[in-house]
Amino acid sequence: MKQSLLRESDLEKLKLEHDAAKLFLRCYEQQYGTPMRHIWHNEPNMPDISCYQGDERLDIEVAHLYGSEKEAMAVLGRPLSLETQRELATMAQAPTEQRLRFALGRLLNQKAYKRYHSKRTWLLIRNASTLWHHSDFVAVVGHLDYPSNHAFEQIWLLTDFYNPDLIRLDT
Repeated sequence: MKQSLLRESDLEKLKLEHDAAKLFLRCYEQQYGTPMRHIWHNEPNMPDISCYQGDERLDIEVAHLYGSEKEAMAVLGRPLSLETQRELATMAQAPTEQRLRFALGRLLNQKAYKRYHSKRTWLLIRNASTLWHHSDFVAVVGHLDYPSNHAFEQIWLLTDFYNPDLIRLDT
């Protein structure tokens, strides 16, 4: 796909995926000492991003976690109606752990049934919500239920949008 033919929303999605992958590679390399290099984007039927983990090719499917579609609109800078702003305020008052487990479980289930033309695929989930932070994820990780027949060799979570910590979910 040529970038000149992409819509603005597609370009925004590519940038979000690229930024998430770049941040993940940096965090992974720092934490595990394994070189992670050369990010490139893929066509459909392949995971979003490919890179090299040491000398081996690794494909990464990137997903962003939001509290709701309305929160995604807010985080992405879309104009929000007064009603949407009220709904976001109400959502922020709901119990964090329950809301997080539901949102993360829903995302894991959506991704679990996808199949890719790839030998090694990891799932990277980047928390894009302002509602949740690293400690919230630590509290729910052991209580997640998701299909065991997913296509991912490993599942990783970047817990904070700007100051991320890595958590591996599939261990």
